[in-house]
Amino acid sequence: MAATLAAPGTSSEPGTDGVPNADDTLDLYILCADPDLSPASAVALTLRAVGGLTTKQIAAAYMVPEPTMAQRISRAKATIAGARLNRPGDLSSVLTTLYLVFNEGHSGDVDLVAEAIRLTRTLTSMIDSAEVDGLLALMLLHHARRDARFAPDGRLFALADQDRTLWDRRLIVEGIDLLQAALGRDELGQYQAQAAIAALHADAQNVEDTDWVQIVQWYDELLSLRDTPIVRLNRAVAVGEADGPAAGLTELRGLDEGLPRYFAVEAHLRERAGEPQAAADLYARAAERAGSLAERDHLNRQAARIRPRRR
Repeated sequence: MAATLAAPGTSSEPGTDGVPNADDTLDLYILCADPDLSPASAVALTLRAVGGLTTKQIAAAYMVPEPTMAQRISRAKATIAGARLNRPGDLSSVLTTLYLVFNEGHSGDVDLVAEAIRLTRTLTSMIDSAEVDGLLALMLLHHARRDARFAPDGRLFALADQDRTLWDRRLIVEGIDLLQAALGRDELGQYQAQAAIAALHADAQNVEDTDWVQIVQWYDELLSLRDTPIVRLNRAVAVGEADGPAAGLTELRGLDEGLPRYFAVEAHLRERAGEPQAAADLYARAAERAGSLAERDHLNRQAARIRPRRR
């Protein structure tokens, strides 16, 4: 049964999973998780009405066309029009919303990232949940790498190319401590599994020290909790590192080429397999579908770096 959050402004007896005394913004997140809405609609409405994201940004997060998302948000508004928004909301919808806001902010807007972390910290102080703690740990571990993701001129650095001395060790230690405590409760959820993967990356002194075998194992755990094409795509990268590029390419088979980063992942695996021409072409195709200018430029540089020179 999904956990619920008490409606803002209500009290909660000790030991329940209601959230008393939430701040105003978190109140609105909880209110938008109305039980008459599907989780997807509740999240979309909250992102638009409270998170301040555009319909285009939300559509990109859900990997659906913008008109489809606009219709979904309109239907959600119509569903709760005139209703009293004082019923318990769904915790998973609130966590999903916070995570999506964090991800959108992580792509460039640091203020949005900070707000998502602040609200999740507030939630951890108000509800006893290993999964809420896991989400905060995940955010902290990702945010710890913020100073290493871009060069002063705006160039994007992939995880393998980042200067790890720039990572915020204080945030990493806090995130790992939170995660270990959450995992110790034996209530595994998707955000704890994702945080475990992030922690293994954070724990490696350099990319060569990354424990890819254990990362694959955590992706298997994540798949048992949330089997999505994106999780399988990311797992293919890990398998390619743990068992070789041929194994990673095998994992790619059956996945939709329309997935974000599909061509970038295939390009990386083809390059490691010793196929520079194919990899260069795939990096160029990935650049055409990049979600940001920095990502597009990075992928074009990757293509130029390995493209065989013409004689």
